[in-house]
Amino acid sequence: VLELIRGKSARTIGNVQALLVLLKGLPTAYNRDLQEDKEAIFDSIDTLEAVLGVAAPLVAGTSFDKSRLAATIDLGHLDATSLMEALIASGVPQRTAHELVGKFVRQAMTRGVSLAELSDQEFLHDYAGWNASLRSALGASRAVERMVSFGSTAPSQVADQIAAWQRRLGAAAHA
Repeated sequence: VLELIRGKSARTIGNVQALLVLLKGLPTAYNRDLQEDKEAIFDSIDTLEAVLGVAAPLVAGTSFDKSRLAATIDLGHLDATSLMEALIASGVPQRTAHELVGKFVRQAMTRGVSLAELSDQEFLHDYAGWNASLRSALGASRAVERMVSFGSTAPSQVADQIAAWQRRLGAAAHA
């Protein structure tokens, strides 16, 4: 079922593309061309309603084993990008940073540990500029916290989005 839902995204993306092409050539005033937007809009609404009707019951009772997730999240080396960005911010050229992080990830994979579990000595072996600031980039939770931009996964941004949607939904409920 989830594969079918994912497949429906292609149809909706196609409808968005059709609308963009339709609107691109219009001058600023009303045009009869806009009669063509109805099919794409109504089809997208119908598709979304059908997908949500199927998806909502699938996730309604979902629960997560948070302790297991927390225990295993760093083994995927999700913080490698964060480490590379920290290296670049400290003045290391991008290509060099990429090569260094690749070495660090290979070391961690060989030992079956996370990047944060590598010792400072192991990092210093390949990069003499290793320091506490670079270490602070390690750990998946820290990587998430460091990605602060509008709509990102940073906890502050998630809290902002939750608050915004609570306001919108509250306003809609009172309308």
